[in-house]
Amino acid sequence: MKDNKKRCFGSAPGKEFYADYHDNEWGIPVYDDRHLFEMLILEGSQAGLSWETILKRREEYRKAFYHFDPFKVARMTDDELNELLENQGIIRNRLKIYAARQNASVFLQIQKDFGSFSNYLWNFVDNKPIVTRRKSLKDIPVSTPISDALSKDLKKRGMSFVGSTIMYAFMQAVGLVDDHLTDCWCANQETI
Repeated sequence: MKDNKKRCFGSAPGKEFYADYHDNEWGIPVYDDRHLFEMLILEGSQAGLSWETILKRREEYRKAFYHFDPFKVARMTDDELNELLENQGIIRNRLKIYAARQNASVFLQIQKDFGSFSNYLWNFVDNKPIVTRRKSLKDIPVSTPISDALSKDLKKRGMSFVGSTIMYAFMQAVGLVDDHLTDCWCANQETI
């Protein structure tokens, strides 16, 4: 990036989309259920792949999954899901595509049980972001006892592609955890 800001990731030439994600989303608390659902599905789709791969396909995912309206995704037919297996703009993994529908149904039940998915989710961190400041990315854990608990609970409720590592990445993506490095320009910003 030409702005010379020190970032945890995304500063390499040609990675402006990744820098934008870093600067404007990663580690910033999210309370909007639709955005939380989007990130939940995208993180599950990322399993085994790089996050960059998913970010580059984000717009196509939005089109494919009704802009992450959980009501519409929960009602997708087998024919609609099978059609997505031909969509080159998303990851064409049958299990991941079908998981989106199942996870949407569970998501809606959680909303009903807790008033919102946000209420349910933020309860895992006592409604306050966990802020860490480490010196390098290798010092950031891939899972924690909290991501273990979240993963276990979501699996018990019927979700898939919500393992502890995926859930920790999700927690970072939606600001339950703010893991910006000590020398990152975002580390000195106020958490919302």
